[in-house]
Amino acid sequence: MSETKRTALVTGANRGIGLAIARALAEKPGMQVIAAARKLPDAEQAAAEIGHDSVGVHLDLSNPVDVSDRARELLGEFGQIDILINNAGVLTPGSASEISVEDLAESLNVNAASPFALMRALGPSMRERGWGRIVNVSSGWGSFDEGLSGPAAYSISKATLNAATLSMAQALGPSVKVNAVCPGWVRTRMGGLAASRSPEAAADTPVWLATLPADGPSGGFFRDRRLIEW
Repeated sequence: MSETKRTALVTGANRGIGLAIARALAEKPGMQVIAAARKLPDAEQAAAEIGHDSVGVHLDLSNPVDVSDRARELLGEFGQIDILINNAGVLTPGSASEISVEDLAESLNVNAASPFALMRALGPSMRERGWGRIVNVSSGWGSFDEGLSGPAAYSISKATLNAATLSMAQALGPSVKVNAVCPGWVRTRMGGLAASRSPEAAADTPVWLATLPADGPSGGFFRDRRLIEW
């Protein structure tokens, strides 16, 4: 990536993979990071930890309609957002016979509909400027090829996010690279302390996708920088 000034919005940037992604992006020349979290104090604390002129902002993904409005506010405030990392998510345990409809609705809102709202609000301006990168942090548990083997609400919502990734890549065209990534089993509050991978290692592929060159891929699903099946 050139040293052209870019602005990156990272959701769920206050801890775990999101914080690691935000830190890595902030190290890139000419990059400003907008660290988003559900609670503003958490976002501001993350921005202070990240440094490099990062800014913390409030962004609650529970209501996709509100997210659309908030995205437009952020676009007006910052002038442009060149990179979107849809990282924030929720994981509700239980099989399809155990979860409630409310559990599924919450997971779909946070893990799929609100990321779609952000893509829909920010993607067109990226296309108009002729450059944009969107990275959706998904999961192998949302892969049909791997059997949708995770907790039902999580798997269904991540499969939906994968579908939204491919649809948005087709809609936004070649100048805006839209990809999904499986970061692996990561030592976070969601993944647990027994997980095999650090947040920093998990951030590698999302950061790579966020800084792809003009001839980079779009509409794909990646793990460890390698294309995997949906």
